[in-house]
Amino acid sequence: MYKHSWPTLAVVVLAAAALGGCSSTTPGTGGTSSAAPSTSQATTAAPATTSPGGSTTEPMAGSAVLKTATSSLGSIVVDAAGKTVYYFDKDTAGSGASACNGACLAAWPAVVAPSDAPAVDGVTATVGTITRNDGTKQVTLNGLPIYTYTPDANAGDVKGQGFGGIWWVIAPDGDKVTGTSSGY
Repeated sequence: MYKHSWPTLAVVVLAAAALGGCSSTTPGTGGTSSAAPSTSQATTAAPATTSPGGSTTEPMAGSAVLKTATSSLGSIVVDAAGKTVYYFDKDTAGSGASACNGACLAAWPAVVAPSDAPAVDGVTATVGTITRNDGTKQVTLNGLPIYTYTPDANAGDVKGQGFGGIWWVIAPDGDKVTGTSSGY
């Protein structure tokens, strides 16, 4: 049994409630996936971005929108701030839309980029974007939209791994990581 502080428990309960909001059958956007730049291209600085869920990511100068890091699950993909990124099983690869909208985005903010060709470092999956209804460019890996998880407060946290049996950490090649972490 895991011990949780009241704020952490409240966030988990909120996330579980938000998960119900993720079952909407109305896709969030239309758009097209675009091919990613080669990982051998120079990394460019990304400006601060605000996700549809309202969180702001302030990448450091010269940083990539996505990069790799080592976690308790092995090598994984993280955003510019070092937060773990996730796939949502209700998304469909290549659909050009996100199935996570409304309350879902509060718990699972979309990873956004300033352009259709996000800079990456060490990520070998095909990188692209879709355009959300609010006009932001949500990053995709192998055609699937990607997200962070609000309770992952620190770089390297993987608290969303396997959440609800539908949220998965992503390996640098774009595969889902289906193992569990001893670091929950």
